[in-house]
Amino acid sequence: MEDKQIARLSIKGAQFYAYHGVKQEEKDLGGRYEVDLDMWYDATDAIFSDSVAFALNYEEAMNCIEELFVDDSSNLIETVASNILDLVFERFPNLIKATIRIRKMNVPIHNVVSYIETELSREK
Repeated sequence: MEDKQIARLSIKGAQFYAYHGVKQEEKDLGGRYEVDLDMWYDATDAIFSDSVAFALNYEEAMNCIEELFVDDSSNLIETVASNILDLVFERFPNLIKATIRIRKMNVPIHNVVSYIETELSREK
């Protein structure tokens, strides 16, 4: 038996405009967000067959992020992160582990910050 070949597929800096937040102005006006998604999966069959049918398709992963990020509204970016991980684990049965980072670029506070970020990981 051949050793498993565990691959990491990463999406970095995907940008969205969405309506998440606790404050009403965040829900009304929306804001800019950036998302990173790292996904680990057994890529052995994909590598030996050289076929996307066995790979983790990054376009489908982007669709998962966009579907939940743009169409839903949550108070917490932690909730958004968890919902996205739920969906990618549902859509990709060969997924072993995933880590998502969501950055809120427009932070409605009286301090100067580049962004606020949450990171969430999940494993099978």
